[in-house]
Amino acid sequence: MCNLYRLRANQAEVARVFAAEPVPGANFAGDVYPGYPGLVVAHGRVGAMNWGFPVVLKGRQGQPLKPKPVTNARDDRLHTPFWRASFGRRRCLIPVSQWAEPEGEAGRMTRTWYGMPGGDVFAIGGIWRTTADWGQTYAMVMVESSPVMTDVHDRMPVVLRADQWAAWLDGEPEAAQALCRTWPGPLAIERTGDRWAGG
Repeated sequence: MCNLYRLRANQAEVARVFAAEPVPGANFAGDVYPGYPGLVVAHGRVGAMNWGFPVVLKGRQGQPLKPKPVTNARDDRLHTPFWRASFGRRRCLIPVSQWAEPEGEAGRMTRTWYGMPGGDVFAIGGIWRTTADWGQTYAMVMVESSPVMTDVHDRMPVVLRADQWAAWLDGEPEAAQALCRTWPGPLAIERTGDRWAGG
């Protein structure tokens, strides 16, 4: 599952690509981690939301712990109670330049990046909701991975072509569900020596 991605475009550039109105004061980083803000396109506007729906877990004595972000929604679980309302009424587009997956042996994993050939910004299908903990939040929708990356991970984000954006954003849930498919085109792969986590 994706827990790191990057966007190598500013808000004005993203607004032009998606023909959306920029929301003033959007604060986001180029590399987006769970629980931090990223740009999202919804309702004709592009602004920042926090990545991950918060889930409050309980400690050993039953006390609530700090919320944890759930960043990915599997396509085969979109109709479960946790995701259903958002998928039915609040779908969004997530502008992305590349997403990363950990590759290698445990404790020595490195970052492998995936994107579109040519490096253009593309859209990942997402869903969003407003929460008491973190305000507006979003999650990526995930499907079975492309054959070119199955040796690294068995799931990948839903990559949407420009001619599919309107159906994802405004179509009936059945139409959006039909777009939850493995990306059939080529992917640009960038293997690095950067550690997945830590020093």
